[in-house]
Amino acid sequence: MPGPDVIVVGGGLHGCSTALFLAQRGASVLVLEKDYIGRHASGVNAGGVRQLGRHVAEVPLSVASMALWHRIGELVEDDCGFESHGQIRVAENAAELAACQSRVDQLNALGFTHEEVVDQAELRRLVPAIAEHCVGALVSRRDGAAIPYRTTFAFKRKAESLGARFNEGVTVARIARDGRNWRVETAEGAHHTASVLVNCAGAWADRIAAQLGEPVPLEVVAPMLMITTRVPAFLKPVVGATGRTLSFKQFPNGTVLIGGGLLGRARRDENGTDLDFARLAVNARTVWDLFPCMRAATINRCWAGIEARMPDDIPVIGPSGTEEGVFHAFGFSAHGFQLGPIVGRITADLVTRGETDLPIAPFRIQRFRQAAVAA
Repeated sequence: MPGPDVIVVGGGLHGCSTALFLAQRGASVLVLEKDYIGRHASGVNAGGVRQLGRHVAEVPLSVASMALWHRIGELVEDDCGFESHGQIRVAENAAELAACQSRVDQLNALGFTHEEVVDQAELRRLVPAIAEHCVGALVSRRDGAAIPYRTTFAFKRKAESLGARFNEGVTVARIARDGRNWRVETAEGAHHTASVLVNCAGAWADRIAAQLGEPVPLEVVAPMLMITTRVPAFLKPVVGATGRTLSFKQFPNGTVLIGGGLLGRARRDENGTDLDFARLAVNARTVWDLFPCMRAATINRCWAGIEARMPDDIPVIGPSGTEEGVFHAFGFSAHGFQLGPIVGRITADLVTRGETDLPIAPFRIQRFRQAAVAA
């Protein structure tokens, strides 16, 4: 079998999305995944599909990705469990509501209108179960949620149907130039060559980048989640809080997912995580305060995924700063799920055309070298 045009390291959502968009354009793609597809952050996150509250640099990408989410069935032949009932960030006092308005004013000045401030009456219409002390909210009505594991596999299946190949259970050990190509050697003794390499290795992406002479200050984190036993239906939007850490949604089967980015401990080299139950209790207290109807609910299970966080909380997306034929897409800092479709398209743009129509300058990997020189 002839070698691939592109090797993608990492079989999370961004790697699978990259493989899909490249395969759509006729490229031969090989994805190398050290565990199995969706094993880490892509398969175990909260599934939020949100434009709401994005870093300003991410907003154009998030808006473009939302357009893809609203035709996700057409893209991957699976609806991915995507439901669009909006996302809401609750304000518990006047100061928080004023901060919401400042955010909307900032986005409007940049030409974006997807976020709006709603008053207490509209908040209560959207979320009847919300605590009485909440005074309003920041809302993005086209946002929603999907099922992460199902989504990641939908992208994989569609990419495979277009000819992409996936090798699971293989760890990339060494990357080196081989003439005009890249030679990728695995810990299992195999090797592959391709003219293009894409680093979608998530919490292990810094090790790939270091071999290319561009080390990055990647932090390995373990965002925690809880899910309850079934309770009667009371909520459709995804709810967060302005002044506290929270991501809260109810599934159609009645279970309620509680998250928000509070961290356990990641053990990267052991593929494991440890929960911090004191921090989980903080999230439980927030739910107690904001949703009185949940006070009798029972937590059924808790877990944490392994994720990469960058110091500025935005990802690395774009070409290598040191090597031709290398591209990066990693470091999504616990909010990369919604960006998955558009990051695949952007990376395919860069590989096949050398450019993209979306603004990715803020995500250049060179920003860390520049910061180190300045320091």
